[in-house]
Amino acid sequence: MDELQPGQYVLADKAYDADRIREMIWEQGAIAVIPPKANRKLPAEFDAEIYRERNKIERFFGRLKASFRRIATRYEKTSRNFLSMIKLASVRLWIEFYESAA
Repeated sequence: MDELQPGQYVLADKAYDADRIREMIWEQGAIAVIPPKANRKLPAEFDAEIYRERNKIERFFGRLKASFRRIATRYEKTSRNFLSMIKLASVRLWIEFYESAA
């Protein structure tokens, strides 16, 4: 999180609800979308609508890992090859979804 852009949203779950993390995000001009932990005395505000979009990303990566073992176990040793496999698998999932919707 060292190279955040001003106005960029940082989506994270409750595990990242710490003042130092929120401050680091704020100092870079980004916007933290992190729900507060239940035990926080002064709950921080967050955009629940944007946070709901995070669920789509979580489900997508869960589907990638369930459908493509080589991604879940990271067969590729280099980050370039790993990213390439993620892109190929993403295209394959998109084609499956698109074909079933048509």
